[in-house]
Amino acid sequence: MTQLGFGKTSALERFDPYPEPMKTVGIESQNVFNKTNGENKTIAVGGTVKEISENSRITVPSLNVRRTWARFCRWITSTNNRMYIGWFGVIAIPTLSTAAIVFLLAIIAAPAVDMEGTGQLISGSLLDGNNLISAAVVPTSAAIGLHFYPIWEAASVDEWLMNGGPYQLIVLHFIIGIISYQDREWELSYRLGMRPWISLAFTAPVAATASVLLVYPVGQGSFSSGMPLGISGTFTFMMQFQADHNILLNPLHQIGVVGVLGGALLCSVHGALVTSSLIRQPKSCPDNPKVGKTETQSAYRFGQAQAYQQKLFWRGIQFNSSRAVHFFLAAVPVAGIWTAALGVDMAAFDFDQFSFNPMSGSVIRKTSVPTWSDVVDQANFGIHAVTQVERPLFPLLLKDADSQAVRPEIAWVDRDSGMSQSSK
Repeated sequence: MTQLGFGKTSALERFDPYPEPMKTVGIESQNVFNKTNGENKTIAVGGTVKEISENSRITVPSLNVRRTWARFCRWITSTNNRMYIGWFGVIAIPTLSTAAIVFLLAIIAAPAVDMEGTGQLISGSLLDGNNLISAAVVPTSAAIGLHFYPIWEAASVDEWLMNGGPYQLIVLHFIIGIISYQDREWELSYRLGMRPWISLAFTAPVAATASVLLVYPVGQGSFSSGMPLGISGTFTFMMQFQADHNILLNPLHQIGVVGVLGGALLCSVHGALVTSSLIRQPKSCPDNPKVGKTETQSAYRFGQAQAYQQKLFWRGIQFNSSRAVHFFLAAVPVAGIWTAALGVDMAAFDFDQFSFNPMSGSVIRKTSVPTWSDVVDQANFGIHAVTQVERPLFPLLLKDADSQAVRPEIAWVDRDSGMSQSSK
């Protein structure tokens, strides 16, 4: 097989064909030879007429299965394709496609879901009156919990849709797809002779996605605690997460914020330094020396950029090479996202003791001044009050249902007298 560079293999040409394996077949079959008193007969094998006897054996070409499989393998692992597939791509492409198709169908036309498991339906599709901001794929019902809920486990498709089955299908296929895509990045880097830093950097969003969509529902005991798949659903999940776990005071989450925002700041500073380090120098022209004195070309000097960097920050900060600079720019946000995902994992199992809980208020000149922690606590209480759902009270005995039922008080205003009246 011809190799085109490191790991590059042509998928359709310039490869040595495999020798055709031969298969030995006996002549006892009536389709190959007829026994007639030991006389020699002639048959055609592969276009060639051969004379055989009664006790002879013949060979015929077998099916080209091995050759077809080898051709398929070279096409899958070829780096000359318009888009590299790879063996992990064989898993990533169908799983991500399934997740995307079901997400589009669910956000457009999925029926309402009993997310709380109490019979109160929540609609999130566009056909139910939502817009692009409020539309979302509602999580699986709390009645399902953490059970694996494929479509064949439900009594009907309507029951599967009402219990939020599409959410679990989308989440599981999406997580398998992005993990396979991350491994596909490693496979492509290996075949191109590159180092696997791209695949390593992609583990950060994979870890964050798995923490929010899988680890957190597992820690809370139900897929209904997962993040709704939509714009407003994401922000609602963030506010509810803050109210339940006070994630803003988690040190791991704070490190994650520093990593992401700090990485953005460092990338912008790096771009500004590179742009500021572009200088113009004369362009050499051996054919016409007069032109060489007037024409100039832009050039970048790494040493000049380092000098500007030391003036911008301090003299101690300096990188040995451009590779070290870009590695640092990639490592800061990746490490930040890793730590933030770890903070979500800790909150999933209610390990909130690691969060900073300072004393409420500070005394300045004998005057109580609220701190920012108090403001955050008040916001948490407000979110709890807004999202509080009244649980239905089920009587222990059905005969006591009428006595335990509480009729709501109805108030109205008499237009003639202008006095308000109430009734139960």
